[in-house]
Amino acid sequence: MRKAELANATSRATANPGLGWFAIVRLGLVQAALGAIVVLTTSTLNRVMIVELGLAAVIPGLLVGLHYGVQITRPLWGHKSDTGRSRTRWILGGLALLALAGTGASATTLLFEQSFSLGILAAIIAYVLIGIGIGASGTSLLALIAMKTAVERRAAAATITWMLMITGIIVTSIVVGSQLDPYSHERLIAVTAATGLVAWLVSFFGVAGMEARPTVDAPERQTAVTSFRESLQDVLDDREARIFTLFIFLSMLAFATQDLILEPYAGLLFGMTPGETTGLSGTQHGGVLLGMIIVGVSGALFGKRHPDLPRHFITTGCFGSALALAALALSTQSAPHWPLEVNIFLLGATNGAFAVAAVGTMMILAGRGRKSNYGMRMGIWGAAQAIAFGLGGILGTVALDLGRWLTTSDALAFAAVFSIEASLFLISALVATRIATHGAAASDAPTQAAIMPGE
Repeated sequence: MRKAELANATSRATANPGLGWFAIVRLGLVQAALGAIVVLTTSTLNRVMIVELGLAAVIPGLLVGLHYGVQITRPLWGHKSDTGRSRTRWILGGLALLALAGTGASATTLLFEQSFSLGILAAIIAYVLIGIGIGASGTSLLALIAMKTAVERRAAAATITWMLMITGIIVTSIVVGSQLDPYSHERLIAVTAATGLVAWLVSFFGVAGMEARPTVDAPERQTAVTSFRESLQDVLDDREARIFTLFIFLSMLAFATQDLILEPYAGLLFGMTPGETTGLSGTQHGGVLLGMIIVGVSGALFGKRHPDLPRHFITTGCFGSALALAALALSTQSAPHWPLEVNIFLLGATNGAFAVAAVGTMMILAGRGRKSNYGMRMGIWGAAQAIAFGLGGILGTVALDLGRWLTTSDALAFAAVFSIEASLFLISALVATRIATHGAAASDAPTQAAIMPGE
């Protein structure tokens, strides 16, 4: 009987190999479209509010934090895509809302010129809708990729998806930058609207027909969810899902905390100009891309034979990030003679490796529940990431200011913050060792359930 069940499971996996590479790239284009719209609201509009409108830097900072905070609703949107019979509608609907809200956020520049109160009220509404749009579309997209991609390809799929997102951000920044001069609020609104339209059309091409393809995970093991509470309880009862949620929060908190202080560090202790620190950010992103490529290629080549590979990359990436940050803490005593560019590049590479391996693991674990609730699981992990990102940006700057006030030394303050971040990554690495990326994997879960009915 067991041999027959194993044969059936193998036959199903052979008959349904999941999405091919071109299909994965198509879905990755949707993530690129998301990044293209978001970068306008978190980067370009941020600069316009501070420079052209003369607003305090805390205003756009709080608005960006608001859009992260709103994404605590991701489990709700994930559940709705689980029970709504069409993830495609949530993906395209969320992107349409994001495009409209992004255009609305750009239009607040005109209101700020007339009345600060009206401008801030409209901006709050726009950024709330931006957070909802990202949550609805992004959560449903990752759930769809996880459902349709073979387990051994999910790490590579995560790499492709995130690299395309970064590409979308870069291309958008270059194209939009060329179209915004000479600057006017009206031109910003028009460019944002055009970007949103193009992004939606690209997403329509990327997602069209994908949901009709067969799901890799055998559906007979999982039962359909009927209520939000039932689906949420399934995740809360899953020890592995709880551990992974904790890992996502801790690691992304460490990741986000460094984001806003690296360039000030290079400027204050190494005497770098704004142009040089911007180039340093490019060096870091180059390392991130290298780390992602290594994980993606390794997953595609060896993922089937080594199911624990994503977890190894997570723990190695977190440990490497901790070492790179510890080196930065030491560099505060050797500045400006420390090889900062090399240090930052290595930090980027280890960050990229753990981050994309974590997304790949997220896709693997999404199909592990007793219920068919990919969206709910992606939503919970996405919410943990969003909360960590929102807190990280605030905590990093607050810790730095507090350290400078207590020690009256920039070097000691930066060393303390880098050490805290290194500690968070070490804790994350320890938590990651408890994550299992094989065992009751999606492709063989029906067999495992049949062989071990007591579980």
